[in-house]
Amino acid sequence: MNSVQIEDYKEINALSYIDWKRLEGKTILVTGSTGLIGSNLVNALIYVENIRHLGIKLVLPVRNVATAWELFGEEVKIIPYTLGDKMDVEEAVDYIVHLASPTSSKYFTEKPVDTLTANIEGVKAVLELAKEKKVKKLVYLSTMEVYGFPKKGHIVKENEVGAFETMNARNSYPIAKIACEALCNSYWIQYGVPAVVLRATQTFGPGVKYDDGRVFAQFMRCVVEKKDIVLKSAGHTERSYLYTADVVSAIIVGLINGGPGESYSVANPETYCSIRDMAKIVTDNVAGGTINIVYEIADDITKLGYAETIYMKLGIEKIQLLGWKPSVNLADMFTRMIDSCYEMS
Repeated sequence: MNSVQIEDYKEINALSYIDWKRLEGKTILVTGSTGLIGSNLVNALIYVENIRHLGIKLVLPVRNVATAWELFGEEVKIIPYTLGDKMDVEEAVDYIVHLASPTSSKYFTEKPVDTLTANIEGVKAVLELAKEKKVKKLVYLSTMEVYGFPKKGHIVKENEVGAFETMNARNSYPIAKIACEALCNSYWIQYGVPAVVLRATQTFGPGVKYDDGRVFAQFMRCVVEKKDIVLKSAGHTERSYLYTADVVSAIIVGLINGGPGESYSVANPETYCSIRDMAKIVTDNVAGGTINIVYEIADDITKLGYAETIYMKLGIEKIQLLGWKPSVNLADMFTRMIDSCYEMS
C-alpha cells in the first residue's frame, strides 16, 4: 500500500453508508485478488480490519502465490488455485467476491476460447463453492459491455442487455459475461445461492500496472514520460469511468445490501466523455498543457483489439438506492493513479 491508497482506504472506512458491523466475524473469499480491483478491495478490507478489529477473515484463491504474499503478507489466507478447477476450502465462508477474469481486449481477440472458458468455468466453480458453503452473499463483477451498443445519448438501465454477433472473436468477452450472469441467476433460482451482479464501467486508479495496454494506462504513460498522446482512432467512443476506491465501496455495498438475483450498473456519471475528450482532460488538466494529442488513425481498429465505437451512458439509480455513490472525478482519477505510480517506481 502506498500513501494514495491509504488515503483511499481511510475514506472507504469512513463511508456512512457502509454498515461495517454486518461483516463482523465474517470470512470473505475473494478471487482475482492480485488484479487491480481485487488488490484494492483486499487491502481496503485489511485496512478496515486493522482499524475496527471486527474479526474479518480473508481467503484468497490465487494462481500466483508469491505475488499474493508480496501484496498482502500474513494478514490473509492464501490458497493455490487455478481458475475453473474445483475449489476446496476447509473453513466456513460467509461471503464471496468473484473478480477473476481476463481483462485485455487484445487477449479477447487472440484467445476467444480461453476468454469464454476461463469466465464460464471460473464462475461455475465459485457458484458450486457458494452452494456448498451456503454463503450469505456472492458478488459477481460483470461489465458494462453486456449492454452492447446503445444509441448515443441514451441512459442505459439494467434490463437492456444487448445482442452480439457470435462470429466476432472480440465478442467472446461480453458473451462470456452474459453467460456468467445467467449462471449466477440460475444458481439463485435453482439452488438458492444469493448471487448479486455488478456491471462496472472501465475502472482505474492506484495499482494500475505501468505496462497495462488499456487507454487510461497509455494516457498515464504519456504524462509520466512527457510524450504526446497518440490516438489510433477518432476517439468517438463515449463512456463513464470509475475510480478504484469507488468500485471497492460498490462491491462492499453489494455484499451487504445487494438483492440476490439482481444486477446493478456501477459508474460515475460525472466522468462521462469521449476518448478524445478524456485525452483533452489529460493534456490540459493533468499534464498542464505540456503534451499534445496526435492522431494516427488505423485502417481497422478491431485488429488492435479495440471494440467498435460505443456510447455507454449508464444509469446508476438502482445501486444508489442501496446507498452507494461515486466520489472521484476524471482528472483526480488520473492524478491519483500517476501519484501512486511515482510512489511505486
